[in-house]
Amino acid sequence: MKNDQSKKILVTGGAGFIGSHLVDAWLEDGHRVTVVDDFSTGLEENLPSVEAQGGRFSLHRMDIGSPQAAQLLAEGGFDVLVHEAAQMNIRRSVEDVAFDARVNILGTVNLLEAAARGGVKQILFASTGGAIYGEQEMFPATESHPLHPVSPYGVSKVACEHYLYYFHQAYGLDVTCLRYGNVYGPRQNPLGEAGVVAIFLKLLLDGKTPTINGDGGQTRDYIHVDDVVDANRAALGRPGFHIYNVGAGIETSVVELYQHLATAVGTSIEASFGPAKPGEQRRSCIDPSLGRKELSLGEAIPLQEGLQRTTDWVRRRQSQGLR
Repeated sequence: MKNDQSKKILVTGGAGFIGSHLVDAWLEDGHRVTVVDDFSTGLEENLPSVEAQGGRFSLHRMDIGSPQAAQLLAEGGFDVLVHEAAQMNIRRSVEDVAFDARVNILGTVNLLEAAARGGVKQILFASTGGAIYGEQEMFPATESHPLHPVSPYGVSKVACEHYLYYFHQAYGLDVTCLRYGNVYGPRQNPLGEAGVVAIFLKLLLDGKTPTINGDGGQTRDYIHVDDVVDANRAALGRPGFHIYNVGAGIETSVVELYQHLATAVGTSIEASFGPAKPGEQRRSCIDPSLGRKELSLGEAIPLQEGLQRTTDWVRRRQSQGLR
């Protein structure tokens, strides 16, 4: 899915789990890539060598809410802003609502104002296909489902989508909001703020017992990071304002997910159960059919295959003495 026309792309959160995969894809497709990341959760090891890219890649340690990030975006001559950076810990958003809003809403507005000043043509925005809908009225949820988030994190993503529509209308920016399901895959940080797959997988491979919050009947729509990359690639250069769900369209309970992971690892360790966490919805499943049709995307990687790929990647890392 290579793009014939080289673009200058700024990726926020590019050292993170999803962002770093996008950086690899944009470079592979011949684009010039600049990363902005404050490294609060991202890792420099996720990124390619600046020297090895022959001037097509640069890295800046910055906060997205800073004047420095705004200046870089406004003066850098970028064609596209790929905005992946966020405070994405739902539990922290409940505990510190102001921090969540400061990073996700004000940080985004800082970038949007700079993008408008700098003549950026398109924005690809990492939204959420779970938290944005809240407790769903229908399953799977289409993009037209009512937005009733039950966490400040979900509220922040709704606000950002509305700000993006304003900047599309006021400044002519092309915008695609991609509402991700529960993304998993290589490079997801098991010690970070999100990612039950990575957390469970590390514990199982270490021979430890994972804890399932609540009764384990809560469901999510799990999507492999490679499918997320495909959606971003397909949306690059798309004119207008668009919102697409990026998921598998399949509900999987935490108990089912755990069983799949235990099979992939080859362990008989049984999970323990702990109290449910505040701010987490009971069921989540999104309908990806609109994006598949308009972006010509294929079916999602089957969950068991994706979990096996992820398990194999973590095992290779461990055999090399890496975290």
